[in-house]
Amino acid sequence: MTSGNTASEPAGELFEISRVFDAPRERVWQAFSTSAALAQWWGPVGFAIEVAKLEFRPGGVFHYCMKSPMGEMWGKFVYRDIAAPERIVFINSFSNAQGDITRAPFSAAWPLEVHNTLTLVEVGDKTTLTLRGGPINATTEELATFKASFDSMRQGFGGTWDQLAAYLSQNT
Repeated sequence: MTSGNTASEPAGELFEISRVFDAPRERVWQAFSTSAALAQWWGPVGFAIEVAKLEFRPGGVFHYCMKSPMGEMWGKFVYRDIAAPERIVFINSFSNAQGDITRAPFSAAWPLEVHNTLTLVEVGDKTTLTLRGGPINATTEELATFKASFDSMRQGFGGTWDQLAAYLSQNT
């Protein structure tokens, strides 16, 4: 049974995480908008990222492979809205190598699609990045699984943001 939400807006309780980066907004934006940058920092700690495709435009796709000694996982973003350099709205999914949406390899109850809004706010020479997201077209079980994973997601994104901070400090 679905929750009745539409593909345009996330349902259930939204996940939110913020981090202040010691870099101007334009540099943080560049880290999200180029394949060379994303390949250096995106994804879970301990995974190498291979960018299969990056079309950084509304309607475009970021399709990537996350590789670790335990194997590989594919993911993709479909960009809904891009307002440089302050906002990126995208739908995130697990996928196969062809880019078709698939179930998460770690949970049959993980939502197929998560609607995310990433905002960048510059204050002085620092940038606050905020990510808010929630499932779309999700079942009641998928909504509950997503909400129950907030602590794990905070840890995962914390590691990813650590990698972004390291990338920004090395690429001045």
